[in-house]
Amino acid sequence: MPAINLTPAQRKDKRAEAHHLSPVVAIGNDGLSEGVEREVDAALKAHGLIKVRVMSDDRAERDEILATLADRLGAAPIQHIGKLLVLWRPIAPKEKIERQDRMPGPRTVKILKFSKSGNHRAQVKKVTVLGNMRIAAGGELKRASKRLRSTKKPAQNS
Repeated sequence: MPAINLTPAQRKDKRAEAHHLSPVVAIGNDGLSEGVEREVDAALKAHGLIKVRVMSDDRAERDEILATLADRLGAAPIQHIGKLLVLWRPIAPKEKIERQDRMPGPRTVKILKFSKSGNHRAQVKKVTVLGNMRIAAGGELKRASKRLRSTKKPAQNS
């Protein structure tokens, strides 16, 4: 995949966003390997904008690593400052999975009440929960209350 080309203004914005980031991948003295590429790819999928620390002292080698990563992973090289490389690739939108097992309406929920002494079995109670209800911390059902409107404000026509 070829590297993404950005305008100087876009690159400047990405540098500003990356300023506070910490490096998520470190490349040791062995250089660029398949494992490092996989880690950089995973970090780009998760974060989009990442910093990579290269332990090598050779600037030309760091430039080559930046160009190689950008070209192989389809990312944009944002910045190379010292031993830090900044890469960006847009995050692919996640597909929303439609669940067929969730249906709106009443649902039956089991509420467990454990004994205080710990020597007895927990009490199991099945309760039907409607859409306007919630289960409180003590296992009680609470209904949603209507919002109170201010009496000082005039009623709006809506």
